[in-house]
Amino acid sequence: MEQADALVIGAGAVGLAVAKHLAEAGREVIVLEAEDAIGTQTSSRNSEVIHAGFYYGTDTLKAKLCVRGKELLYEYCDSRGIAYNRCGKIVTATTDAQIPKLEDYIRQGQMNGVDDLRLMTPEEVRTLEPEVFCKKGLWSPSTGIVDSHAYMLALEGDLTNRGGVVALESRVTGLDVSHQRAGSGDLIVQVDDLKLAAKTVVNCAGLYAPDVARKTKGLSPDHVPTPYYAIGHYYVLSGKAPFSRLIYPIATGLGLGIHVSVDMGGQCKFGPDARWIEGVDYHFDDSRRDEFVRSIKAYYPGLDESRLHKGYTGIRPKIGKPEDGYLDFVINGEQVHGIKGLVNLYGIDSPGLTSSLAIGEYVANMLTQ
Repeated sequence: MEQADALVIGAGAVGLAVAKHLAEAGREVIVLEAEDAIGTQTSSRNSEVIHAGFYYGTDTLKAKLCVRGKELLYEYCDSRGIAYNRCGKIVTATTDAQIPKLEDYIRQGQMNGVDDLRLMTPEEVRTLEPEVFCKKGLWSPSTGIVDSHAYMLALEGDLTNRGGVVALESRVTGLDVSHQRAGSGDLIVQVDDLKLAAKTVVNCAGLYAPDVARKTKGLSPDHVPTPYYAIGHYYVLSGKAPFSRLIYPIATGLGLGIHVSVDMGGQCKFGPDARWIEGVDYHFDDSRRDEFVRSIKAYYPGLDESRLHKGYTGIRPKIGKPEDGYLDFVINGEQVHGIKGLVNLYGIDSPGLTSSLAIGEYVANMLTQ
């Protein structure tokens, strides 16, 4: 049996950020990635937004890690020369009835330490973005976008520079933590035909994190949530982008609404919507187009539908049913399940990319306490 120090399962943004922090703490880290490249799932199928942190309840991990992660991410991008655009975001109230929600966001932001939000009149909004219709807007200057692929490559580079390894096409097929319970201190990870004995295992498998945990011998099923999946579609707009900032509707239901983002290449895209699905399937359902057009025209009435084209889909890793409403990140360590050295991360959906460095910091601190 091969010996290892710290194993991280999953080479998405969160897994790589965790690995970076562990390596900086002096650990010898191997990242196990099932696919043939890093960041091929949730980390590369999103809006690439750096969120400010005003959507989430003050005492939640999402609030704390988003606000902290935003600061760390901007600093990291500056230090590594990673492309980003602190372009700001306008949240639009398109009816009078929605205006109080903007005021709620400001109050929640202040409670979370986001103190740069302000209301805008329709005239102020149009000064910045002439194509936007709203009754009132909320301006979030610290929101931005990032080149997520360059970010993940930088994290991988930091890891390898400290002697760490990213092992691609290394699918974890089972774990055994019963030896640790018996006092040997080893966590056994099965990777295809290879067995690895490690002191630390961090499960950052994203969509597949509950599946990995469910295959863990010695871990009570009471500590493994049922996975649920919410797919989101993105449409792209051909030609010159009509916006230079992020434009969002009021958040309703499952996600933050069909919003506008302009990536680092200048491509304007709309999405995601949100629909529950049974399993991981990235099929693009173009019948969603009519819903997109209706939603977009609420704040962008000048939309030329002929410029709207199929983009891509992404899947959010959920750990609750549709009727369960808001769900926080779940990061379970020894304090929860009683297994020294094992950390499971569940339900790391939005703002996971923004929070990734803060999550890495949080997990590393958990493992040194």
